[in-house]
Amino acid sequence: MTKNEFNLQLHRHSVSLQSFALNFTKDIEDANDLVQDTMLKAVTYYSKFKEGTNLKGWLFTIMKNTFINNYRRLVKTNALITQSEDISSANLHYSATKNTIDSKFIIGDINKALDTLAPEYYVPFVKYFEGYKYHEIADMLNIPIGTVKTRIHVARQILKKYLKTYSKEILGTEVV
Repeated sequence: MTKNEFNLQLHRHSVSLQSFALNFTKDIEDANDLVQDTMLKAVTYYSKFKEGTNLKGWLFTIMKNTFINNYRRLVKTNALITQSEDISSANLHYSATKNTIDSKFIIGDINKALDTLAPEYYVPFVKYFEGYKYHEIADMLNIPIGTVKTRIHVARQILKKYLKTYSKEILGTEVV
């Protein structure tokens, strides 16, 4: 199967992927992100797909694993954050010392990573980070919503690569 044929078949399964993603996320925008991540992984690992096997099943497996990995990452991140209303003085002291020591370096590295983004990726990413929805960003920048999603996704991938060191230190695992 050529790459073009693969992409065509991949596109044919996008509606099924969307409804499958909604079962996981229960939110349309999160489902769109999950579909986009799944399709990107499918295209990236196209050579690993064995022709004659079930493409839809392969895509659903990629989506399920992506969702599970993202969920585990979120749980690990939340486990690092004290979620109690009354924080003990020991936790407060640790947080205050940790913040003053590391925060300048981390914030500096994040700003450097953001500076590496081209303006067409930087602006939609920052707007999304500030809480704007995809359609609001699309309206502000006068570009299609699909372009907004793609640019935010690309910005995330660039930032993940640039800040890979922190993912290993904080989560103890490599972000893929």
